[in-house]
Amino acid sequence: MADGAASYANGGNNLDGLKSSKFNDDDLGFFASPPFVASRLTIASSDVSAAYDTVANGPIAQNVVDQSQKTTAELSNLANARQTPATRAATGQPLTHYHSFFSELLSWNNPRASAIAYASVISFIFAVRYLDLLRWGLKLTWMVLGITIAAEIAGKALLNNGFATQLRPRKYYTVPRETLDAMIGDVNELINFFVIETQRILFAENLYVSAAAAIGAFLSYYLVKIVPYWGLGLIASTVLFFAPLIYTTNQELIDEQIRAASNIVNAQTSQLKTVVVKQTEQATEVTKQYMGDYTAKAQALIKGAKAPEHTTGKHTTGKHTEHKSETLKSDVFPVAPKEEFAFPAVPKNEFSSPQAPEKVAVFNAPESAPVYNAEKESLI
Repeated sequence: MADGAASYANGGNNLDGLKSSKFNDDDLGFFASPPFVASRLTIASSDVSAAYDTVANGPIAQNVVDQSQKTTAELSNLANARQTPATRAATGQPLTHYHSFFSELLSWNNPRASAIAYASVISFIFAVRYLDLLRWGLKLTWMVLGITIAAEIAGKALLNNGFATQLRPRKYYTVPRETLDAMIGDVNELINFFVIETQRILFAENLYVSAAAAIGAFLSYYLVKIVPYWGLGLIASTVLFFAPLIYTTNQELIDEQIRAASNIVNAQTSQLKTVVVKQTEQATEVTKQYMGDYTAKAQALIKGAKAPEHTTGKHTTGKHTEHKSETLKSDVFPVAPKEEFAFPAVPKNEFSSPQAPEKVAVFNAPESAPVYNAEKESLI
């Protein structure tokens, strides 16, 4: 071994040195000794722990921990936002706590929570579209039931006690009444949220929201012919989540443009109102003028039609009075009776039944009576 090392040091071939070198049993025993193996294992474990500390305490791991803590805090803030808002509807009735929840969610005040909600909605839409969840659920059901039945039969056959029986809990799980009441209350609040918001949009409590809903319905009416329903759901979810985000990030610019547009609309509206008022006044004056002319003509026609009647009445009044005086003489009317009216006396004889009427002879015409023929004989 020393010769090989010397030849290697003097520039000789190291392969020859390795061939000529020989290991003694003492050297092999040293490498196989327990202290050497223990030292090597200690060095390896220390290297692994150092590498783990480097990864766990490194910048990447620290960033992951910080992001997870921030996400947890934002989710907690979003859950705590479910409170009944102080603002009320236009009718004065209180709103639901889901108004505050969805307002906080869509305002992106907690960006990580809002991003998780958006990703969940999009994932659900794609899962319903591309994954056969119903068949998978049925398949999972019969597989689980088959494994349970097979384990029970095998356990009873081998150990006289089924495996499913051993895994069965001592008491089946039940839903507490408090939990069920809370769930029903949340469902009721969620349904009322959609009902109230539908009515607020319908009766234009917020004009901008109603206008946005009308534009969305108009576009959906034409898009439904070329876009499937899951595509419409995807577009609606994207607009619903990102429209408030775009507005909050560019609020000053958008408000300025809206203010300029409203000024233009107000100016045009006032100008149109002025023109309408002026035209209305002119139409009213012309209508009054025509009505006055037509009224004067109608009165003139009515006076002209009544004038002959008055004149004829003046000439004929004397004749009518004379005729009435002639007809209303006292000789025409009968004289009123002056004696009292005498009623007939009441009969004093007893009432007797009337006698039967005598028989009346009936004249029978002879059989040989001639028959008058109106066609042959004429009456003079």
